[in-house]
Amino acid sequence: MKVKKNEPMYNHTTWRIGGPVEVLLQPETVEELQQALLEIQRRGELCHVLGGGSNVLVADEGIAGTVIQLSGSLCKMEIVSPYITAEAGVPLPVLAQKAAAAGLSGLEFAAGIPGTVGGAVVMNAGAYDGQISDIVRQVICCDKKGKLVALDSADCEFAYRNSRFKQAQDLVIVSVKLELIKGKKEEIQARMQKHTALRKEKQPVEYPSAGSIFKNPPGEAAGRLIEMVGAKGWKQGDAMVSQKHSNFIINTGKATCEDVLQLIKRVKQAVEKQTGVRLEEEILVLGKENL
Repeated sequence: MKVKKNEPMYNHTTWRIGGPVEVLLQPETVEELQQALLEIQRRGELCHVLGGGSNVLVADEGIAGTVIQLSGSLCKMEIVSPYITAEAGVPLPVLAQKAAAAGLSGLEFAAGIPGTVGGAVVMNAGAYDGQISDIVRQVICCDKKGKLVALDSADCEFAYRNSRFKQAQDLVIVSVKLELIKGKKEEIQARMQKHTALRKEKQPVEYPSAGSIFKNPPGEAAGRLIEMVGAKGWKQGDAMVSQKHSNFIINTGKATCEDVLQLIKRVKQAVEKQTGVRLEEEILVLGKENL
């Protein structure tokens, strides 16, 4: 298991923001993950789990305790049509490509979403009218004592950009079983290419960001509301509301967590004052101590 001390978290988030974590663990097997969780529990230390580092804002002061990073490890997958079983560290775009190559439909929406399978389940990631909860059939987790637990989809308490894993944070996802639909490779790949092209056209992929900042209110688009109040291009330090997609805050240089938080606050206040809608953040905040 790789162990790094006082590791800058800006190296591990898609926003390129975040101070140091006391200990960063990168287990390479499920057994190492179990051992790490058991030891952390025994010591009574704070513990966070990180996937690909998207949808996460880390405090400038850093994170106390330990972060277990699954991105780059726990990357095994097995395809037994129409099912795919993937460990938590599998990159979501890789999984989508493997599914397409096997002639399995249902992951086209994930073609350009950064992050890991485990992180996608935690956030119930989705796009283009699809979300991961539509295809999840079982999730294998570790509790904080390292014991393996199996949950069916109903036990995951999925909601819009939410799940029991995001709310309780008492279980660490180890692997996920997905059920897809058999289809034609060429049609599946064409849909994926269309989604990827739309993402590049509509989203500021050329800058570090965390993806969408706010959840879409019922029957509305957060980006439309933000644009309506004239917030496109607003800046705080090196953090800026994207001119390309107003529900993204991009890092144009050396943005800090505080820059982002101040900009989020300003946008929320403007939208609520002018429209009466109170936006809710989609991102997770980690560190000192979750501000």
